[in-house]
Amino acid sequence: MTEQFQQYLKTNNYNRFDLKAILFDMDGVLYDSMPAHAKSWQQTMEELGLKTEPAEFYLHEGRTGSSTINIVFKRNLGRNATEGEVQQIYERKSDLFVKYNTGNIIPKAKEVLTFVKSKGLLPVLVTGSGQPSLLDRLDKNFPNVFNPKTMVTAFDVKIGKPHPEPFLMGLQKGGNLTPNQALVIENAPLGTESATKAGIFTIGVNTGPLEDEILEKSGAKLVLHSMSELLDKLPEILNITSSIRNN
Repeated sequence: MTEQFQQYLKTNNYNRFDLKAILFDMDGVLYDSMPAHAKSWQQTMEELGLKTEPAEFYLHEGRTGSSTINIVFKRNLGRNATEGEVQQIYERKSDLFVKYNTGNIIPKAKEVLTFVKSKGLLPVLVTGSGQPSLLDRLDKNFPNVFNPKTMVTAFDVKIGKPHPEPFLMGLQKGGNLTPNQALVIENAPLGTESATKAGIFTIGVNTGPLEDEILEKSGAKLVLHSMSELLDKLPEILNITSSIRNN
């Protein structure tokens, strides 16, 4: 793994890492919620007679709700949705999500967060989600980890992933950090693209149906396949980032 971190320093003209925070996506990283998101989006669109593509909503993961809706509207109707349509569609999608979501936490997500905090690093949440049914449970499921000052959600951003805005805000909420002071844990291509555009070393944890290559092409410097694998590799990752230099 050392070569990926070394290449990052070289490419971005940093002498070293100075880690202060790790920025985490939510859906597919902390919660096993993406199947419910995808099913809810697809059913909502089909109820309106709008055609969707296989696995489309896994590819859209991280976008704001209005952006996702407009992509489907433009393809099917040749126009953007009105504000009223966006509100109605997102409300229906949210109701279905509550129905379909299991609420299950991704295995070892809690342990990863505990390990990160034990090393004196700040966990920061960076999600495109605005689902109250998940956001309201964060403190219960991951007590004393996140608070509004260390969270970027759909309610904070104007543009959203894949634009770098969410992760640039994450750096600010982490303590006005520079990109070499953080790592990003993401499971979705729009998220890895967003984080990479923000200049942050990005680790893809592929917990969904997409090919690894999609995450790699969108900017992930490492691709792992579970939070359990991430937990196993974190000691080595932190050792590498604390020791290597760009000579």
